[in-house]
Amino acid sequence: MGENGDVGKKITVGVCVMEKKVKSGPEMFSAPMKQILDRLQAFGEFEIIHFGDKVILEDPIESWPICDCLIAFYSNGYPLKKAEAYAALRKPFLVNELEPQHLLHDRRERLEMHGIPVPRYAFVTRDVPYEELDYFVEEEDFVEVNNERFWKPFVEKPVHGDDHRIMIYYPSSAGGGMKELFRKVGNRSSEFHPEVRRVRREGSYIYEEFMPTGGTDVKVYTVGPEYAHAEARKSPVVDGVVMRNPDGKEVRYPVLLTPMEKQMSREVCIAFRQAVCGFDLLRCEGRSYVCDVNGWSFVKNSYKYYDDAACVLRKMFLDAKAPHLSSAIPPTLPWKTNEPSQSSEGLTRQGSGIIGTFGQSEELRCVIAIIRHGDRTPKQKVKLKVTEEKLLNLMLKYNGGRPRSETKLKSAVQLQDLLDATRMLVPRTRPGRESDSEAEDFEHAEKLRQVKAVLEEGGHFSGIYRKVQLKPLKWVKVAKPNGEGEEERPVEALMVLKYGGVLTHAGRKQAEELGRYFRNNMYPGEGTGLLRLHSTYRHDLKIYSSDEGRVQMSAAAFAKGLLDLEGQLTPILVSLVSKDSSMLDGLENASVEIKEAKERLNEIITSGAKTVHSNGSPTVNSNGSPLWMMDGAGLPSYAFDLLPKLVELTKKVTEQVRLLAKDEDEELTESSAYDVIPPYDQAKALGKTNIDVDRIAAGLPCGSEGFLLMYARWRKLERDLYNERKVRFDITQIPDVYDSCKYDLLHNAHLNLEGLDELFKVAQLLADGVIPNEYGINPKQKLKIGSKIARRLLGKILIDLRNTREEAISVTELKSNHDQNSDLASEKDDAECHSKFYIKSDDMKRSSTNDILKVKVKNDDVRRSSTTSEISMDQEDEEEKETKYRLDPKYANVKTPERHVRTRLYFTSESHIHSLMNVLRYCNLDESLQGEDSLVCHSALERLYRTKELDYMSYIVLRMFENIEVPLEDPKRYRIEMTFSRGADLSPLEKTDSEAASLHQEHTLPIMGPERLQEVGSYLTLEKMEKMIRPFAMPAEDFPPPSTPAGFSGYFSKSAAVLERLVNLWPFLKHGNSNGK
Repeated sequence: MGENGDVGKKITVGVCVMEKKVKSGPEMFSAPMKQILDRLQAFGEFEIIHFGDKVILEDPIESWPICDCLIAFYSNGYPLKKAEAYAALRKPFLVNELEPQHLLHDRRERLEMHGIPVPRYAFVTRDVPYEELDYFVEEEDFVEVNNERFWKPFVEKPVHGDDHRIMIYYPSSAGGGMKELFRKVGNRSSEFHPEVRRVRREGSYIYEEFMPTGGTDVKVYTVGPEYAHAEARKSPVVDGVVMRNPDGKEVRYPVLLTPMEKQMSREVCIAFRQAVCGFDLLRCEGRSYVCDVNGWSFVKNSYKYYDDAACVLRKMFLDAKAPHLSSAIPPTLPWKTNEPSQSSEGLTRQGSGIIGTFGQSEELRCVIAIIRHGDRTPKQKVKLKVTEEKLLNLMLKYNGGRPRSETKLKSAVQLQDLLDATRMLVPRTRPGRESDSEAEDFEHAEKLRQVKAVLEEGGHFSGIYRKVQLKPLKWVKVAKPNGEGEEERPVEALMVLKYGGVLTHAGRKQAEELGRYFRNNMYPGEGTGLLRLHSTYRHDLKIYSSDEGRVQMSAAAFAKGLLDLEGQLTPILVSLVSKDSSMLDGLENASVEIKEAKERLNEIITSGAKTVHSNGSPTVNSNGSPLWMMDGAGLPSYAFDLLPKLVELTKKVTEQVRLLAKDEDEELTESSAYDVIPPYDQAKALGKTNIDVDRIAAGLPCGSEGFLLMYARWRKLERDLYNERKVRFDITQIPDVYDSCKYDLLHNAHLNLEGLDELFKVAQLLADGVIPNEYGINPKQKLKIGSKIARRLLGKILIDLRNTREEAISVTELKSNHDQNSDLASEKDDAECHSKFYIKSDDMKRSSTNDILKVKVKNDDVRRSSTTSEISMDQEDEEEKETKYRLDPKYANVKTPERHVRTRLYFTSESHIHSLMNVLRYCNLDESLQGEDSLVCHSALERLYRTKELDYMSYIVLRMFENIEVPLEDPKRYRIEMTFSRGADLSPLEKTDSEAASLHQEHTLPIMGPERLQEVGSYLTLEKMEKMIRPFAMPAEDFPPPSTPAGFSGYFSKSAAVLERLVNLWPFLKHGNSNGK
């Protein structure tokens, strides 16, 4: 035997596994197993013995082949106890020890006892199916196990490791539903069930916190405790569709592990005593977690891995059975002359570097897009004062019993409570009006009926589209129930129901199409290579959204198109979109100025003053200044004369809708609502991008709106637009009238409402002037309001640009250092490259330090490159929380693989698009920047003045390019390109555009292409951009301070030397110090 040193005697390696796990068609071994064993045999030191199923299952262990080393692992039907008995009898060297393999099949064998980080979890153990457990509580949006609460989304795993039916439950605020993950079946690895909202109760389960990973999972494969290979794949959580290459194999991408992840790989391997082991890694906010250990696993389709695995296994076998033999790898591997080299194709869709029309020396570094949501239903609001006991009690129930506190009702349980109360309060009959008080009662009853209709819409609550505020208005003192003193009790409250504003099927389609457009056009030279860019982690993508449901869903639909995903939007939303309402919501910061602008606008219109219409041909005044500098620029000169016409036509349309609603109401009193109107399930509609043909054919309004709610919408517009008693027009209602007209022309043209097209033309003339002026009556006021609304967003954009630049500087310096040392390194590589396929424990700690050194940016150079470098940390992004994903360059087949592209997408509403655009075009009007040219060229300023609307899916894009042939300190190293799109701003009455006409049949409109904001050939440097924007942006130091990622402490605490070096190198520690100064 080899262990006795017999010359010429080969070491025998037994392969004692089920044939189904190693066979590949007629081949004895599967491709990875065959590739690795063939390489072992090529060394000439080993004899491979395959046991086979008959021997393993039928023969006694005494007659099994005797071997020096044993490869044995469990699979279904495998007699693990029998294999253990054989190992005890013959005592071979075990690659994977057998006893711990029992543990791999019970998910309750937890890893944290070995110091390995895992997601937060809890066990629910049932002895019999559906057993009631007093420590387990399930509510609408969470489960509670032993008083530990898990909010949705959470993960539910069966305790048995062989049961692969893992469920993810989504919160009602994202549309609800459940995604089932399973072993790949064809091209699917998961299925979304929108109707499932309750957890399983037939067995024992583990509940885990859901980890948002950006849509990518990492698979790690160890060969011994010192070697790990990692690959990325598309997560089944996103859309459940398996991405396959032309050969039909799942596409995976090699990635580099962080120092901490290398240590985790070592600890998993040692903890389970499994040398060859695969496990799943989740990367979330800069921390890494192990979520599943699978036991024996080999990488597929990687020649580099096959070489490495054979060399590591050879060393293991020689160290165990022939330690006197040298395990050094020969300079040339024995199979290299016969084996084909690794194909550069197959791992990727085509696309090799970012080279566009800007020349070979310029590469894209950053894409920042600010995008408005897609087509939506009109936003609605119902206000009524309530004194009913049931409603007041409901308010107290959900505000903690505080009589002066307002309550917000948004969850399904809360809204159901409100609906139950409202149903009891709505009168059965509608009395005729006889007196003023009865008229008030009638109006109150009508509003309650409207509240009821809104709450009943869709058949169930999805939580993202309706919300109710109850604000107490009056109180009285009453005796406490126990008779001890008095307490306050509300007797009147204001109820405000907000609904509508829901993303339509057309909005979903628009967002998805725009995502596809970005994929193919915003990344020069990439095309569909963007998908590969993303999956290999060379693409650093983050998507942010405001809190509004329509904005969130637009972001999810856009991501679906950008990354070529499939399936429902809810899982995509939860996996890829981050909410940031402080940056992308709200007008509170500028509410005073907006009110002033609206008052001045009202003066200009109602006074009948002559104003300047945006369609006029001249663009300068008689005094030579541009027309857009005037107060109220863009309003039609005869605006006041249009108002009576607007009121008259609004009444005409409202009366027609009233008759349709009356007919529907009469039918509803004779039958249940759903005998007349097919129920419209908003949750199921989330993934739809086409019209509801059945409702249209039945002569009903498109979408979820019935005639009763459609009438309520028009009746409110009619009432609010003109106060007959006070003879007063309310010009703030003009955008809402325009909004309703456009919606009904696009989605409800089949109702043939007479006068609607004429009303639209009048409303459009007025809205084109009113809407831009609501954000400032002249450029200086526009700049003031814009900077207040978009201050935080502008700060974040500057942080994005600065971080991209500093990362590029870091990469350039590393590359320069690498090039200087490459000659020395190449001399050593030939002699040593094959002797270091694994890393000894001490070496690993040293290499970890080297890995950390790679993130270093020389302080002097950064200060030289930017005076603001100390605050350029991406505080809002918490940059240090983002794991630096990098493609292993050996596999890249891309230009400059050490560089990557940062994409930041911000989805928001009309107010933020207008505000940002106003700052970009008028920033030079600020006193601190007098004498500077505008960021936007003169021709673009004129074009913006003539732009009627920044409509649905309008966007502003900033792209940063780096010219790698220009010195680092030269301002022209980084160039900013600015473009914008007007969005879907074609009129629904457009007849000359054939494409628009065909899209109109689908209730949608085309999105206009991007337009330049700079002259062709002009050069806007990053330095100039920063100078012009900085006065209006939130400073980086005002963003919330980042927290130190706890996930890093586990490994680094083991090495004081590493920690000491980190103090000077690691960004979050550096900024921790600076914050303290």
